Amino acid sequence: MNDLRKETVTFVTVDESGDGQRVDNFLFTQLKGVPKSHVYRILRKGEVRVNKGRVDATHRLALGEVVRIPPIRTAVAPTQPVLALPRAGRRLLDRVLYQDDAILVLDKPAGMAVHGGSGVSFGVIEQLRAELPNSRFLELAHRLDRETSGVLVVACRRSALVRLHDLFRAGGIDKRYLALVPGNWQWPVRHIEDPLYKYLDAQGERRVMVRDDGKPSHTIFRREAMWKEFTLLEAELKTGRTHQIRVHLAHAGFAIAGDEKYGDFARNREWARQGLKRMFLHARRLTMPHPLTGEQLTIDAPLPPELQQFMNGLSAA
Repeated sequence: MNDLRKETVTFVTVDESGDGQRVDNFLFTQLKGVPKSHVYRILRKGEVRVNKGRVDATHRLALGEVVRIPPIRTAVAPTQPVLALPRAGRRLLDRVLYQDDAILVLDKPAGMAVHGGSGVSFGVIEQLRAELPNSRFLELAHRLDRETSGVLVVACRRSALVRLHDLFRAGGIDKRYLALVPGNWQWPVRHIEDPLYKYLDAQGERRVMVRDDGKPSHTIFRREAMWKEFTLLEAELKTGRTHQIRVHLAHAGFAIAGDEKYGDFARNREWARQGLKRMFLHARRLTMPHPLTGEQLTIDAPLPPELQQFMNGLSAA
């Protein structure tokens, strides 16, 4: 059981991380362990003041405003442990590809969710916050499937996050993946624009299928290498739908090797015996303007050793 302690009145000056944030969300970050119902209660009672004035929960804070937080009894949160990463056994900070005061880009390991939820208590963002306890703002700019490795961008400032979201929505970020598929992919370049429909299956798991009433989706596939039984493809995402690459390839008859959701389960078991114990999908490169400076960045994540090793053992065409 956590001990309780009596808080005193505190005054917090809004910095860049809180600029533009709703006051209720700002309070949630300042009052960890306090029930949301209590936060809304002190707002309704006028105990929270911004620049000495009462505000409601929807008030958006501005840089330099001073927030008065009344005395509150809060649970003292235990120190969150830094968890071991799957397979890699390394801190996420050891996997950083690029970092400045606005963004952090890392090489996400396969098998680790980007955030907690849906049966996963601890993901990349929680791990980073545990490893960087003094960072006041860390938020995912986009997502990768749990089984996918590679380039993942985290915003370290709210202004960077807003700009990154705008860039992703507008197609201003070039995302490239590597996927290994069984069979002979005969097209040097192939555009797939099948619409994708998201649904829950009978077990409540999220799935995606090609359907006429789905969302417009576009992936460009480029053939990179061929072997006797496999083809290595580069996938360029023009839209960012859930499981887009996986479903486009599966619908085309070339499900990604090792894909447990959309692939060939019997063949996956055989490839696992040969050393491929995960899905062969890797976010290899991301090119974008820096969200604050506009400088063009290209960030690469090397192919993980387990994928390179499997590829090295393939028979020549």
